[in-house]
Amino acid sequence: MAKKTLVNSETDKDAYAYVEAVSNEKRKADAKVLLKVFKEVTGKEPKIWGTSIIGYGKHSYQRKNGDEFEWFNTGFSPGKAHLSLYMMYDVKAEADLLDTLGKYTTGKGCLYIKKLEDVNMDVLKQLIEKSYRWER
Repeated sequence: MAKKTLVNSETDKDAYAYVEAVSNEKRKADAKVLLKVFKEVTGKEPKIWGTSIIGYGKHSYQRKNGDEFEWFNTGFSPGKAHLSLYMMYDVKAEADLLDTLGKYTTGKGCLYIKKLEDVNMDVLKQLIEKSYRWER
């Protein structure tokens, strides 16, 4: 089956310019740190996916119905309420790391962080690396 295009597909928009346009100064500062951290961990340049996701790396995956898509390996979005960090695994399964991370909430494959000073950056880097290296 041919690859399909998701709403949040890779674009050619400049991730650094996107971060510079973030209006919340604290969120912008944290996003600048994350740009460096994700690049350090993944070795990849950031790409904008859709309108607001900064993704690193790329892989193809196939849904149970046979549809095939491209998606990033890990990434983040500097949203209004929090930073959303996208992991390609169930982050709740990483209880040992999460116990030492600091203040956060989760979704199935997301970490939601209000501000980076609330988390242990070494632990965060381990979670990002696990997502980037996740077996697909």
